[in-house]
Amino acid sequence: MPSVLVVEDDPAIRASLIEVLSEHGHAVRSVGDGFGALREITQAHVDAVVLDLGLPDLDGADALRMIRGLSRVPVIVATARDDEAEIVRLLEAGADDYLVKPLSGRQLAARLGAVLRRANGSLAPEAQGQVLHEAPMATAGALVVGGLRIDPSARTVHLDGRELQLTRREFDLLAFLAGHANQVVSKRRILAEVWRESYVDDQTIDVHLSALRRKLGEQGARPRYLWTVRGVGIKMVTPP
Repeated sequence: MPSVLVVEDDPAIRASLIEVLSEHGHAVRSVGDGFGALREITQAHVDAVVLDLGLPDLDGADALRMIRGLSRVPVIVATARDDEAEIVRLLEAGADDYLVKPLSGRQLAARLGAVLRRANGSLAPEAQGQVLHEAPMATAGALVVGGLRIDPSARTVHLDGRELQLTRREFDLLAFLAGHANQVVSKRRILAEVWRESYVDDQTIDVHLSALRRKLGEQGARPRYLWTVRGVGIKMVTPP
Protein backbone atom coordinates (compact mmCIF):
# COMPACT_ATOMS: atom_id res chain seq x y z
CA MET A 1 0.00 0.00 0.00
CA PRO A 2 1.69 3.28 -1.10
CA SER A 3 2.33 5.78 1.68
CA VAL A 4 1.34 9.37 0.85
CA LEU A 5 2.26 12.44 2.88
CA VAL A 6 -0.32 15.24 2.67
CA VAL A 7 1.12 18.67 3.53
CA GLU A 8 -1.84 21.02 4.02
CA ASP A 9 -2.49 23.59 6.75
CA ASP A 10 -6.27 23.83 6.29
CA PRO A 11 -7.82 21.14 8.54
CA ALA A 12 -10.95 20.73 6.41
CA ILE A 13 -9.03 20.33 3.15
CA ARG A 14 -6.54 18.01 4.85
CA ALA A 15 -9.35 15.79 6.16
CA SER A 16 -10.95 15.67 2.71
CA LEU A 17 -7.68 14.67 1.02
CA ILE A 18 -7.02 11.99 3.62
CA GLU A 19 -10.49 10.54 3.02
CA VAL A 20 -10.17 10.53 -0.78
CA LEU A 21 -6.68 9.05 -0.85
CA SER A 22 -7.55 6.42 1.75
CA GLU A 23 -10.52 5.36 -0.38
CA HIS A 24 -8.12 4.89 -3.31
CA GLY A 25 -5.93 2.50 -1.32
CA HIS A 26 -3.22 4.78 0.03
CA ALA A 27 -1.81 4.86 3.55
CA VAL A 28 -1.99 8.57 4.35
CA ARG A 29 0.14 10.61 6.73
CA SER A 30 -0.47 14.34 7.14
CA VAL A 31 1.17 17.46 8.53
CA GLY A 32 0.19 21.12 8.50
CA ASP A 33 3.53 22.85 7.90
CA GLY A 34 6.75 22.63 5.90
CA PHE A 35 9.15 21.70 8.67
CA GLY A 36 6.78 18.93 9.74
CA ALA A 37 6.95 17.60 6.19
CA LEU A 38 10.75 17.59 6.27
CA ARG A 39 10.75 15.67 9.55
CA GLU A 40 8.35 13.06 8.14
CA ILE A 41 10.45 12.58 5.02
CA THR A 42 13.64 12.04 7.04
CA GLN A 43 12.05 9.80 9.67
CA ALA A 44 9.48 7.69 7.82
CA HIS A 45 9.05 5.90 4.51
CA VAL A 46 7.04 8.06 2.13
CA ASP A 47 6.18 7.06 -1.46
CA ALA A 48 4.73 10.40 -2.57
CA VAL A 49 3.96 13.89 -1.27
CA VAL A 50 0.99 16.17 -1.95
CA LEU A 51 2.31 19.64 -1.13
CA ASP A 52 0.18 22.74 -0.59
CA LEU A 53 2.09 25.94 -1.36
CA GLY A 54 0.30 28.13 1.19
CA LEU A 55 2.06 26.89 4.31
CA PRO A 56 2.29 28.89 7.56
CA ASP A 57 6.03 28.47 8.14
CA LEU A 58 7.65 28.12 4.71
CA ASP A 59 6.97 29.33 1.23
CA GLY A 60 5.79 26.25 -0.63
CA ALA A 61 8.43 26.64 -3.35
CA ASP A 62 11.15 26.78 -0.68
CA ALA A 63 9.67 23.69 0.97
CA LEU A 64 9.76 21.93 -2.40
CA ARG A 65 13.44 22.74 -2.92
CA MET A 66 14.26 21.51 0.58
CA ILE A 67 12.37 18.26 -0.02
CA ARG A 68 14.34 17.82 -3.23
CA GLY A 69 17.53 18.21 -1.22
CA LEU A 70 16.40 15.31 0.95
CA SER A 71 14.70 12.82 -1.33
CA ARG A 72 13.65 11.71 -4.80
CA VAL A 73 10.11 11.10 -3.53
CA PRO A 74 7.50 12.20 -6.12
CA VAL A 75 5.84 15.52 -5.25
CA ILE A 76 2.51 16.82 -6.53
CA VAL A 77 2.08 20.52 -5.84
CA ALA A 78 -1.34 21.96 -5.04
CA THR A 79 -1.46 25.64 -5.97
CA ALA A 80 -4.07 28.34 -6.33
CA ARG A 81 -1.87 30.06 -8.93
CA ASP A 82 -2.37 28.85 -12.49
CA ASP A 83 -0.14 31.19 -14.52
CA GLU A 84 2.34 29.44 -16.78
CA ALA A 85 5.46 31.13 -15.34
CA GLU A 86 4.59 29.94 -11.82
CA ILE A 87 3.91 26.38 -12.95
CA VAL A 88 7.19 26.24 -14.91
CA ARG A 89 9.05 27.56 -11.86
CA LEU A 90 7.59 24.80 -9.69
CA LEU A 91 8.39 22.06 -12.19
CA GLU A 92 11.94 23.35 -12.55
CA ALA A 93 12.24 23.38 -8.73
CA GLY A 94 11.52 19.66 -8.68
CA ALA A 95 7.73 19.12 -8.71
CA ASP A 96 6.64 16.00 -10.57
CA ASP A 97 3.13 17.32 -11.26
CA TYR A 98 0.73 20.00 -10.14
CA LEU A 99 -2.97 20.61 -9.55
CA VAL A 100 -4.76 23.93 -9.37
CA LYS A 101 -7.11 24.48 -6.42
CA PRO A 102 -9.90 23.73 -5.78
CA LEU A 103 -8.79 20.12 -6.06
CA SER A 104 -10.76 17.28 -7.59
CA GLY A 105 -10.28 14.20 -5.43
CA ARG A 106 -10.56 11.83 -8.40
CA GLN A 107 -8.08 13.84 -10.44
CA LEU A 108 -5.62 13.95 -7.55
CA ALA A 109 -5.84 10.17 -7.12
CA ALA A 110 -5.28 9.69 -10.86
CA ARG A 111 -2.30 12.06 -10.95
CA LEU A 112 -0.86 10.40 -7.87
CA GLY A 113 -1.16 6.97 -9.46
CA ALA A 114 0.63 8.26 -12.55
CA VAL A 115 3.61 9.74 -10.70
CA LEU A 116 3.94 6.59 -8.59
CA ARG A 117 4.01 4.44 -11.73
CA ARG A 118 6.68 6.68 -13.26
CA ALA A 119 8.74 6.57 -10.06
CA ASN A 120 8.47 2.79 -9.80
CA GLY A 121 9.60 2.43 -13.37
CA SER A 122 12.55 4.81 -13.17
CA LEU A 123 14.07 4.05 -9.75
CA ALA A 124 15.54 0.92 -8.33
CA PRO A 125 13.38 -0.49 -5.51
CA GLU A 126 15.86 0.43 -2.84
CA ALA A 127 15.91 4.07 -4.03
CA GLN A 128 12.17 4.74 -4.22
CA GLY A 129 11.12 7.36 -1.70
CA GLN A 130 14.50 7.16 -0.04
CA VAL A 131 17.03 9.78 0.88
CA LEU A 132 19.43 10.85 -1.85
CA HIS A 133 23.06 9.85 -1.46
CA GLU A 134 26.40 10.16 -3.10
CA ALA A 135 29.39 7.83 -2.91
CA PRO A 136 30.77 7.39 0.61
CA MET A 137 33.22 10.04 1.74
CA ALA A 138 35.81 7.32 2.34
CA THR A 139 36.21 3.87 0.86
CA ALA A 140 38.75 2.09 3.06
CA GLY A 141 39.21 1.67 6.78
CA ALA A 142 36.75 2.26 9.60
CA LEU A 143 36.40 5.70 11.15
CA VAL A 144 36.45 5.52 14.95
CA VAL A 145 35.52 8.44 17.19
CA GLY A 146 35.08 7.44 20.82
CA GLY A 147 32.48 4.65 20.92
CA LEU A 148 31.36 5.44 17.40
CA ARG A 149 32.59 3.16 14.61
CA ILE A 150 31.76 3.98 10.98
CA ASP A 151 32.59 1.53 8.21
CA PRO A 152 32.38 3.38 4.85
CA SER A 153 32.80 0.25 2.72
CA ALA A 154 29.96 -1.63 4.45
CA ARG A 155 28.05 1.60 5.16
CA THR A 156 27.39 0.57 8.75
CA VAL A 157 27.55 2.57 11.96
CA HIS A 158 27.92 1.15 15.47
CA LEU A 159 27.64 3.12 18.70
CA ASP A 160 29.09 1.35 21.74
CA GLY A 161 28.68 -1.95 19.86
CA ARG A 162 25.05 -1.32 18.83
CA GLU A 163 24.29 -0.85 15.13
CA LEU A 164 22.45 2.35 14.24
CA GLN A 165 19.87 2.50 11.46
CA LEU A 166 20.64 5.62 9.42
CA THR A 167 19.29 6.92 6.14
CA ARG A 168 21.83 7.16 3.35
CA ARG A 169 22.18 10.92 3.68
CA GLU A 170 22.54 10.67 7.45
CA PHE A 171 25.32 8.13 6.93
CA ASP A 172 27.13 10.36 4.44
CA LEU A 173 26.92 13.36 6.76
CA LEU A 174 28.10 11.41 9.80
CA ALA A 175 30.97 9.82 7.86
CA PHE A 176 32.06 13.22 6.55
CA LEU A 177 32.07 14.74 10.03
CA ALA A 178 33.91 11.73 11.46
CA GLY A 179 36.51 12.06 8.71
CA HIS A 180 37.10 15.60 9.99
CA ALA A 181 36.78 14.82 13.70
CA ASN A 182 37.78 17.56 16.14
CA GLN A 183 37.65 20.13 13.33
CA VAL A 184 34.97 22.77 12.84
CA VAL A 185 33.36 22.22 9.43
CA SER A 186 31.28 25.01 7.92
CA LYS A 187 27.78 24.30 6.63
CA ARG A 188 28.83 25.68 3.27
CA ARG A 189 31.54 23.03 3.04
CA ILE A 190 29.07 20.32 4.08
CA LEU A 191 26.67 21.43 1.34
CA ALA A 192 29.46 21.42 -1.23
CA GLU A 193 31.03 18.08 -0.29
CA VAL A 194 28.10 16.00 1.03
CA TRP A 195 25.01 17.31 -0.78
CA ARG A 196 26.79 18.63 -3.89
CA GLU A 197 23.66 20.58 -4.79
CA SER A 198 23.40 24.34 -5.22
CA TYR A 199 19.75 24.64 -4.14
CA VAL A 200 20.08 22.98 -0.72
CA ASP A 201 20.15 25.37 2.23
CA ASP A 202 21.27 25.33 5.86
CA GLN A 203 17.89 24.19 7.16
CA THR A 204 18.32 20.89 5.31
CA ILE A 205 21.55 20.26 7.23
CA ASP A 206 19.83 21.18 10.49
CA VAL A 207 17.07 18.62 9.85
CA HIS A 208 19.64 15.86 9.29
CA LEU A 209 21.72 16.89 12.28
CA SER A 210 18.63 16.79 14.46
CA ALA A 211 17.87 13.25 13.26
CA LEU A 212 21.48 12.15 13.83
CA ARG A 213 21.57 13.61 17.32
CA ARG A 214 18.40 11.74 18.22
CA LYS A 215 19.82 8.44 16.94
CA LEU A 216 23.09 9.06 18.78
CA GLY A 217 21.15 9.69 22.00
CA GLU A 218 22.43 13.25 22.22
CA GLN A 219 21.00 15.72 24.72
CA GLY A 220 20.70 19.25 23.37
CA ALA A 221 22.44 20.98 26.25
CA ARG A 222 25.20 18.36 26.62
CA PRO A 223 26.00 16.66 23.29
CA ARG A 224 28.56 13.87 23.24
CA TYR A 225 29.65 13.97 19.60
CA LEU A 226 27.99 16.70 17.51
CA TRP A 227 28.63 20.26 18.63
CA THR A 228 27.33 23.39 16.95
CA VAL A 229 29.88 26.20 16.93
CA ARG A 230 27.57 29.17 16.58
CA GLY A 231 28.22 31.23 13.48
CA VAL A 232 30.99 28.90 12.31
CA GLY A 233 29.81 25.34 11.71
CA ILE A 234 29.65 21.80 13.12
CA LYS A 235 32.31 19.90 15.04
CA MET A 236 32.41 16.19 15.81
CA VAL A 237 34.35 15.70 19.03
CA THR A 238 35.80 12.67 20.79
CA PRO A 239 33.90 12.29 24.08
CA PRO A 240 36.06 12.54 27.24
